[in-house]
Amino acid sequence: MTSSKPKTVQTMKPETAAKKLGVLLAATPEEFRAGVVSRDELNALQSAPPAWLADLRRNGPHPRQVVAAKLGVSISGLARAGITEPLTTAEIEQLKAENPEWLERERGIQAEARREVARLKQR
Repeated sequence: MTSSKPKTVQTMKPETAAKKLGVLLAATPEEFRAGVVSRDELNALQSAPPAWLADLRRNGPHPRQVVAAKLGVSISGLARAGITEPLTTAEIEQLKAENPEWLERERGIQAEARREVARLKQR
């Protein structure tokens, strides 16, 4: 006969959960930052986001990886442009509308990097 071990609950730090949710930890509610998040809780947040999470995803402020993705550049490209702070959706849209020279350049660099990755995959 085999003995079954009780299933342990996987938990993660709030920083990790915020990263997986694509939100800025500092912008999350205190209850979220204060405790740990179980895998089940994370799955519940992803499948049925509460109002605070939906609002953060929609309006920001967004972490660097999300800002970079929304602008179509790399995180390094943001750093080269001097953008180190989180941006809101409105600020991102304003940058897109203004389309500064650095954004065009970084988008070109990112597109070239993607083409190179695709070329290497085909080999």
